[in-house]
Amino acid sequence: MSIKDYIAENKLEWMIVYNAPTDAYKYAYRGCLIVTEGKVITADKSLPPKDIVKQVLLATNNDTIDFMALELQSLDLFESFVAKYKDYLTPEGKYLLFVSDIIGKGKFVYEGITFNTFALDESSVWNDLLDFADLSKGDLKKMSDKEKIDAVAKEILRSNLRINDKTYDEIKALQRGGKASFGAV
Repeated sequence: MSIKDYIAENKLEWMIVYNAPTDAYKYAYRGCLIVTEGKVITADKSLPPKDIVKQVLLATNNDTIDFMALELQSLDLFESFVAKYKDYLTPEGKYLLFVSDIIGKGKFVYEGITFNTFALDESSVWNDLLDFADLSKGDLKKMSDKEKIDAVAKEILRSNLRINDKTYDEIKALQRGGKASFGAV
């Protein structure tokens, strides 16, 4: 099953901005993706998702994910995200995580897959991707949604993100607001 079919059949789309092929990719997606579904009330009604990843940009020419950038509101959601989508993440893919509750950045390998991780403060995933791709909003102004996705993904895939290798534990140590930061109770 392709990533496109997996997302569709499991109803993992949320707040879709783009969900179709582009000129360069067989499948591209912008929006949010569900990590933990909401409680099912009846066969055709359920509560909103419990956990989502936001600002997702996904592009692929394969059944797996070639390129993905997304926002994690907390690093605590990372392992659940990987568990949900791991069959579609490969060592050859390029995955960028913008995490709201870490300070710093680093590249780490988790279950054989490399993740490029950055702190997300006041900006957006899209704006940070434009910076990494050395593109300006003016460059993209007259492009269609699919042309924008193609341009950004192409530049990110060939760019060197210039971040240091770290372990997953070192990335977790960059997390703000964890138990250690509350001090004595």
